[in-house]
Amino acid sequence: MEIKKTPKADLENKKGLFTEIGLALVLLGCLCAFEWSSKAAEINIADMPDEVAVEEEMVPVTKQEEIKPPPPPPPPKMAEVLNIVTDDTEISDELEILDTEATEETEIEFQEVTVEEEVEEVADEVFVIVEQMPTFPGGDLELRKFLAQSVKYPVIAQENGIQGRVFVRFVINQKGEVTNVEVARPLDPNLDKEAVRVVKSMPKWTPGMQRGKPVKVSYTVPINFVLQ
Repeated sequence: MEIKKTPKADLENKKGLFTEIGLALVLLGCLCAFEWSSKAAEINIADMPDEVAVEEEMVPVTKQEEIKPPPPPPPPKMAEVLNIVTDDTEISDELEILDTEATEETEIEFQEVTVEEEVEEVADEVFVIVEQMPTFPGGDLELRKFLAQSVKYPVIAQENGIQGRVFVRFVINQKGEVTNVEVARPLDPNLDKEAVRVVKSMPKWTPGMQRGKPVKVSYTVPINFVLQ
């Protein structure tokens, strides 16, 4: 037996309508939920109490009283001591008064006073630093040129590959002559000997001056030996 439905009782035709009604109800519920939460928030904000002003505690300003030092005690009174001396006391010391006035017959003796002039013995003293240092003819540049042109590299040192710097110390006397030549810092016997030879062959210098007088001055010169 077949079941026959009338078009009015067939719900399949109204399926879309029911779906739209359901969606509308869901949207309405969501909107109500949002409205409810926002109202609650507004109510909470409005119900918050105002900030309570905190009164700052005023601390009274106190001032320490100045303690005055006690006044100094009065100075002690000195008792006067009187020494009573009788009139019979004899004075043993007699005062002698000499006549200091000179007459024409008074003889005056004159003693010769010799003033010895202080002579500075700087002839044999060797200075390191003076007011005016000794100078090579032409200056330091000419000194370097002279050393570079006069040095002859020893063959033995060249074959052994020895190179370096030799420091030679010497003294410029009052006449500007080079004296007391010696090796201050040696390097090699052959190179030391050559450095001494070159220094001894230097011309006269302008002597050093101390207080306007020529003096002996110690001088040190480095001589470089470099293989090319």
